[in-house]
Amino acid sequence: MRFMMLMIPTGYEKAQPQAAPPPEAIEMMMKYNDSLRKAGVLLSLDGLHPPAKGVRLSRAGGKLKVTDGPFAETKEALGGYWILQVKSKEEAIEWASRCPAVQPYAPDGVATIELRQLQELTDFSPDAQKVVEKYPELAKLAANQPGR
Repeated sequence: MRFMMLMIPTGYEKAQPQAAPPPEAIEMMMKYNDSLRKAGVLLSLDGLHPPAKGVRLSRAGGKLKVTDGPFAETKEALGGYWILQVKSKEEAIEWASRCPAVQPYAPDGVATIELRQLQELTDFSPDAQKVVEKYPELAKLAANQPGR
């Protein structure tokens, strides 16, 4: 089973474009990330710049609208993600609970971690799987994912 673990730092939706965590926080996260790597459950990870450096695309009335960040209506913003390969949802929860941002010693409100299971091709109906097979290069990418 693959899970995406999403980091939602408190207040990140209002962070300045140059915002970055302090070295002490980076050190704690790197140790945590290394524990995921050593356990063989880490497939991928990345941090994200604040929304102030992002853009949103939407379509209304047939016209494309591109909006520069920050986004006034945003209540939460992603700060980064991990992709984990684990045996169960419970194992994913256990790994997420070890994240320094949600540890008891972390100040209240440092971050929220959201876990979302990634869809596997086998989660779809046979008809939907046939659609994917029409796109062999994309199917090959999906097939290269561990657990597929």
